[in-house]
Amino acid sequence: LVSLLGIKHIVLAVNKMDLVNFSEEVFDGIRDEYLALTDHLGIKDVTCIPLSALEGDNVVEKSDRTPWYEGQSLLDYLETVPIDQDRNMHDFRYPVQYVLRPNLDFRGFCGKVASGVIHKGDEVVALPSMKHSHIKSIVTYEGEHEVAFCPQSVTLTLEDEIDISRGEMLVKPDNMPHIGRHFETMLVWMDEEPMDRKKKFFLKQTTNTTRATVTRVNYKVDVNTMQHLEGGDFKLNEIGKVQITTAKTLFFDPYSKNKATGAFILIDPITNNTSAVGMICNPLEEEEINQGSDIPVLDLPKLGIAPEHYEAVEKAVKDLGRQGLEIKIIKE
Repeated sequence: LVSLLGIKHIVLAVNKMDLVNFSEEVFDGIRDEYLALTDHLGIKDVTCIPLSALEGDNVVEKSDRTPWYEGQSLLDYLETVPIDQDRNMHDFRYPVQYVLRPNLDFRGFCGKVASGVIHKGDEVVALPSMKHSHIKSIVTYEGEHEVAFCPQSVTLTLEDEIDISRGEMLVKPDNMPHIGRHFETMLVWMDEEPMDRKKKFFLKQTTNTTRATVTRVNYKVDVNTMQHLEGGDFKLNEIGKVQITTAKTLFFDPYSKNKATGAFILIDPITNNTSAVGMICNPLEEEEINQGSDIPVLDLPKLGIAPEHYEAVEKAVKDLGRQGLEIKIIKE
């Protein structure tokens, strides 16, 4: 679970060393066994500390009873562990949370910078419309700033009037996320009620909410042996890889690259419980997509709807999209 969540720094606190007379040999055996596991999982930064919580050895200060240990005490390490490189400062992602329009002269898009850095004057693209503009101002409670970066909460204004709603995203044109409805993900099941693949869950990712279904279970992971087991519906605390299809287009990155846009939760539509948490691995290729999961289509001429009513239909479909149901309109 630690490796799935992408936690970069781990402390192996080997407690009760007083019971083995602070033996270096015992400590080395535990450390080597644990490092063999973390190497397999791809976890690079593991700090091992021998300590006795009961007697305070190596908890706050270095202990004289472990002269063979050359590292820091537990508290010293926790206060100095480097975390400045743990945030993604390269890929600008700005999920819009709220459109602020106190008067006719101001239209701002409120939200939290999920990742990356943005400067006043930078060119941005609105997703999914793909319309381009430039940052006119970066507004905060303290006043206007020249730059914003994650995890700041700000209000961005644009030089052009672009229709952007909650759940949509501002990005830089030369650094785009994946845009799609189909992806593979690692899933951790958190609900006492087993998975039902016929159920249409609510999927919450950044500020976006849509309906989603688990279209395929690739495999489950045996947490004791790390073996991949045959797929089947998940039960409480089970972990595995699945394929998911959403009703509305999402803007996402692999979780390993960007935690903010690669994470999501599944919500049971009946109980409102959080059923699962997910870490997106990759988008699905066309040949891997379940062909039965296409977007619903409204063919207006075929339905006999007159052109003068198209605008009303488009408004209704757009509102349904904001509620998580994407529909394609054919007008010709």
